[in-house]
Amino acid sequence: MSETFKIRTKNPDVFLRVKKGHFATMHLHTNYFIDVTVQKMRFSEAKAVAEELAENYKVNTIIDTILCIDGMQVVGTCIAEEITGDHYINMNAHRTVYVVTPELLAGGQIMFRDNLVPMIQGKNVLVLAASVTTGKSALIAIDAVNYYGGNIVGVASIFSTVDECDGHPVTSIFDPNDLGDYESYKPHQCPICKKGEKIEALVNSFGYSKI
Repeated sequence: MSETFKIRTKNPDVFLRVKKGHFATMHLHTNYFIDVTVQKMRFSEAKAVAEELAENYKVNTIIDTILCIDGMQVVGTCIAEEITGDHYINMNAHRTVYVVTPELLAGGQIMFRDNLVPMIQGKNVLVLAASVTTGKSALIAIDAVNYYGGNIVGVASIFSTVDECDGHPVTSIFDPNDLGDYESYKPHQCPICKKGEKIEALVNSFGYSKI
């Protein structure tokens, strides 16, 4: 397995762990594995990520609910704390925010039980993902929020290759420009495969499994 290295920012607690090689996701082959596991699960890094992302919504965005996909509940909770704090002079100050995790059905669809629907219906919802590459997971979340009568105010992620998803803005801390030579390909068009180089690992939001 390729060595891990870090893409750093001015904040020592905000950085991106990456591996360069040949990896396969559910939808793509890519030459980088973006490892955000620790940012999602270690409080100090999750809080630093949340502070960075919350900056995008501090002026005039009302957020009633944060819908966390890809295991982003810790970051979502920290964002909720940021945007409702006394130090935040915006429309969310002193208000509560729901932090919701969706229930996944077979086929990857999302549903909300009756007791959770009031946290979505009529609410301003921020979709929070670990990364947005193809945008398919974020789009499924957006479709679910729309179905249950919520209002999408944006999509936030640690890493993203896109600026918008279904017409909604995507904000992220890192993008492919931070890596320089990031590439992703449809599996049957992957030039790395065509060169005969084996896939090193299967990767998703939970991590990677060596092949």
